[in-house]
Amino acid sequence: QVQLVESGGGLAQAGGSLRLSCAASEGTFSNYAVGWFRQAPGKAREFVARTTWSGGPKYYADFVKGRFAISRDNTKNTAYLQMNNLKPEDTAVYYCAADPSLVKVTTAPLYWGQGTQVTVSS
Repeated sequence: QVQLVESGGGLAQAGGSLRLSCAASEGTFSNYAVGWFRQAPGKAREFVARTTWSGGPKYYADFVKGRFAISRDNTKNTAYLQMNNLKPEDTAVYYCAADPSLVKVTTAPLYWGQGTQVTVSS
């Protein structure tokens, strides 16, 4: 079992940047693919980005391509989501997720963090 704790959320202006972190308790963090999701008020949770167990090929939702970047540092048991050129519609609670399966991490991950709020003002 792995526990995930997000941090780095907050308030940003449109066009600004934030970097979210996801710290994992599991010593074998590299056994898990990692994904980021978000949920805006009144909307369903949606997939944002994912990376492989080693931080290899990344995959992004169309609405963040070119603006967000997912990465990980397995030596620190931490994953990141760098968010640039933020827009008001990026306002949401952002969740880190992990799963041994690269497919499931984008659809139904086994493990979730508690979420961190990101608010983008216009």
